[in-house]
Amino acid sequence: MKQGILFVMLIFSLAVSAQKANADTAQVVVPDRYNSVEAQTKPYVIMISTDGFRYDYAEKYHSGNLLKYSKEGVRAKDMLPSYPSITFPNHWTLVTGLYPAHHGLIDNYFYDYKRKENYEAGSRKTAEDGSWYGGTPLWALAEKQGMVSASMMWVGSASAAGGKRPSYYYPYHEKFTPSEKVGKVINWLKMPMDRRPHFIAMYFPEVDASGHHFGPDSGETEEAVHLVDQAIGDLVRKVNDLGLKNVNFVFVSDHGMIKVDGEHPLEIPSLLLDKNKFDYYNSQTILRVYVKNPADIRKSYKELKRNKTGDYEVYLDKRLPEYLHFATKDDRYNRIGQIILIPEAPKIFLEKGKKGLVGKHGYDPRRVPEMKATFFAWGPVFKNNLEIGEFQNVNVYPLVADILGLKIDQPTDGKLKVLKTILKEN
Repeated sequence: MKQGILFVMLIFSLAVSAQKANADTAQVVVPDRYNSVEAQTKPYVIMISTDGFRYDYAEKYHSGNLLKYSKEGVRAKDMLPSYPSITFPNHWTLVTGLYPAHHGLIDNYFYDYKRKENYEAGSRKTAEDGSWYGGTPLWALAEKQGMVSASMMWVGSASAAGGKRPSYYYPYHEKFTPSEKVGKVINWLKMPMDRRPHFIAMYFPEVDASGHHFGPDSGETEEAVHLVDQAIGDLVRKVNDLGLKNVNFVFVSDHGMIKVDGEHPLEIPSLLLDKNKFDYYNSQTILRVYVKNPADIRKSYKELKRNKTGDYEVYLDKRLPEYLHFATKDDRYNRIGQIILIPEAPKIFLEKGKKGLVGKHGYDPRRVPEMKATFFAWGPVFKNNLEIGEFQNVNVYPLVADILGLKIDQPTDGKLKVLKTILKEN
């Protein structure tokens, strides 16, 4: 099975080859950053994301370390990703407290008609350009308030989004093993007090890669879960050995995973193939349509609605369910499009001649429970042996800010009151 994991990691690397071609494994250190005297007294938070770690994976695959830590601390029944349940949008939501349509990262790939540019998750040029990202990420919030931060390849952390990069970060690449990432985080925590980061974000892609290529029920996905679980166990033990006070862990994922019907995909409606009238953007679990002539929107919508099959729904963007926060009134950057086609899981849209992956995400988590994500938290500030109900991922941001003693300086969609009760009283 180890060969399977190596194969997964190879495939994942190839999938982002455009970014990897320019990969630099060297750490970036922003000079002259120090913790204020007050910041040195604050707790530490290590926020860990394991991409694609479905809400039930810990139990399903008997993740010994994560089950132990979550039972000692706090665990949620599940965490609802924001819509669409896609990697870049949800990672940015977790560190800004904003829904994707509010922070602007509405997909891994999209076109901005005002800028006349494409955003591409796999392109270092766009991924590290902070002008694409709305909101103030946790590391920028910390740095602005005199607290040193660090990031191990979290989405957007190599950009100047929010006005400040982390003091220590690595541009994204897939050359480090989970164990190597742990070692580098420990090195950060060994630094002198005035330069030691109090907020650390770290990212593991292996579980998502396995789920995509082999499916959520595969042996390869099980092994990827164990690989990350082992790394987190190693991280916690090494942190404990440092003897630091008040180190807290928040383990999250961006979304879940479902096996899709790749053998019988949905075809792109023929109407949309007219490039003179339409642009469409296919994430397979959501198809966004931009109508070039506004006068054609209503007519095109009616025609798509009339000719659709029972395997997908057609919406005008302004009529999407309000709870998705993805309708016209939420689209602050005008990046979504005017017509949305949403397949019924496990169906996907696929262009002719293309082959889909085994596993996918992106569906509405309220209708497709396999999309639901994971939330565990443990450490001195958290209550013990507490299980809570489902909540939305926008609420992680104010929780972490509160633990670190940071003041949120702009409106967010998350509310501290949702998760405040999981903290011990001072």
